[in-house]
Amino acid sequence: MSSSGYSSLEEDAEDFFFTARTSFFRRAPPGKLRGGQQDVEKDKETHNYLSKEEIKEKVHKYNLAVTDKLKMTLNSNGIYTGFIKVQMELCKPPQTLTPSSSGCMNTLHISSTNTVGEVIEALLKKLLVTESPAKFALYKRCHREDQVYACKLSDREHPLYLRLVAGPRTDTLSFVLREHEIGEWEAFSLPELQNFLRILDKEEDEQLQSLKRRYAAHRQKLEEALREGWKPG
Repeated sequence: MSSSGYSSLEEDAEDFFFTARTSFFRRAPPGKLRGGQQDVEKDKETHNYLSKEEIKEKVHKYNLAVTDKLKMTLNSNGIYTGFIKVQMELCKPPQTLTPSSSGCMNTLHISSTNTVGEVIEALLKKLLVTESPAKFALYKRCHREDQVYACKLSDREHPLYLRLVAGPRTDTLSFVLREHEIGEWEAFSLPELQNFLRILDKEEDEQLQSLKRRYAAHRQKLEEALREGWKPG
């Protein structure tokens, strides 16, 4: 089945094909990856320094190594498109996802200009996840000398470039979507936090008024009891 004008190149029912749309979200600061995997310092991207000829050569070598028909396409303006596979590893699957789908592999058709933030947003939109993209992070997982290294990607990085440089083998480089490891409130925007404060102020005022009414009622009963029990001699 096709999506967003692209035909499926694989028969895997768990794969989704779509193009990441351009959109911007304020994201929470990067955290650290736990779970027994070693953290790695974020690599600096160098794709801005690649010439068109260098990109052309890399795309050609990449396509020669492809075994699943998911090749890259280089346009005349130097921008290239291709596919990345993202493993869903969510500890708490959103309500729209079943426990089985939270661990599935998703295939995305993206451009070399698409950033990590745009990829996360497009993936969540495709899976009908309504939670904020700021609550999720994209990691790259590298295999070197029988060891697994992983690091969180910044929103400015471009996943397709990383795929191009590493080659098509997912046992060399793979992508993983996980929950952002941030504080309880850091995933919310400033307007959302301000709205929470207004709700808390309203609830506090309602509780205070209710408490005042209750004590006023008790005071009235005590005063009535005093008047009935005490009479001048």
